Amino acid sequence: MLTITGYSVELIKDPFGILTGKRYELLLDIEVAEDDELYSENGLYVRVIYVVEESRSGMAKYAIHEKTNDNYVDFELEDDELAVIEAFCKEHLVDAEE
Repeated sequence: MLTITGYSVELIKDPFGILTGKRYELLLDIEVAEDDELYSENGLYVRVIYVVEESRSGMAKYAIHEKTNDNYVDFELEDDELAVIEAFCKEHLVDAEE
């Protein structure tokens, strides 16, 4: 299981008005146990694109990266971990600067 230890959230500007709804980018610092296959000595963060539209809202995309070198980690999160991240994102969208 993962623990979210810090975050930032930002509204993604759409200067051309092409996209419907709003898009947010969240960077979530995460901690995982040393015995977890996702563990990295370099530390990890998850970059999430979260979409809010009239008919739906949710994660459109996520990617895991190492903190120290920004390398992409090719790993898929488990359903319970995705649920934790989804709930966290939904709760913290209000922190975005518009």
